[in-house]
Amino acid sequence: MKIAVLTGAGISAESGIKTFRDSDGLWEGHDVMEVASPQGWKADPANVLHFYNLRRRQLLEVEPNPAHFALTELQEHFDVQIVTQNVDNLHEKAGNKNVLHLHGELLKVRSEFDENMVYTWEKDVKIGDKAEDGHQLRPDIVWFGEAVPKIEEAAQIFNECDVAIIIGTSLQVYPAAGLIDFAPNHAQVYLIDPKPNVEPNRNLHVYAENAVVATQKVVQKIISNHA
Repeated sequence: MKIAVLTGAGISAESGIKTFRDSDGLWEGHDVMEVASPQGWKADPANVLHFYNLRRRQLLEVEPNPAHFALTELQEHFDVQIVTQNVDNLHEKAGNKNVLHLHGELLKVRSEFDENMVYTWEKDVKIGDKAEDGHQLRPDIVWFGEAVPKIEEAAQIFNECDVAIIIGTSLQVYPAAGLIDFAPNHAQVYLIDPKPNVEPNRNLHVYAENAVVATQKVVQKIISNHA
């Protein structure tokens, strides 16, 4: 059985990673367009690097939570493919094997000129740190206004699934929010969101709880149903 999982900020928030979509659109006092857009990078690259340096340092101090580990357990029983909007590595740290990062990865950087020139990177990035092509290194993050290069691969994962699980995402950020539309009609869909904006039906099971509590419930239900 093939299971497609889409995760968003809600699953990482319970490990202590700050999110910016909660209320005012500010990310720890920053306008997101100043630190997460090509325009912001062009205007003040040092500010953008500083912002992501802080995010990277924070990431190295946090650990996966029981929701991440529940998905690890699920992959021991089924073919599980995780598509995440998150840029952290908590899925990988929990042992999740098949993880597709739609919006890039915080522990990677790339040439500002060549998006395919990517490096693993855990320390701070400074102005003057350059890729092999001589261009400044920037976060390997898909910023607002940039194309999402892996969206077609993600859509294919959902198109082939028997079960879809949506965790910790409001389904407001496109194109990721449209992935659920690719799930086949027969697929059972589990939506985990403390404040869901959809009504359950025969194929849609809604859990209005946080990621840690509900993910463990859903995983155990799926395992028991298909044991």
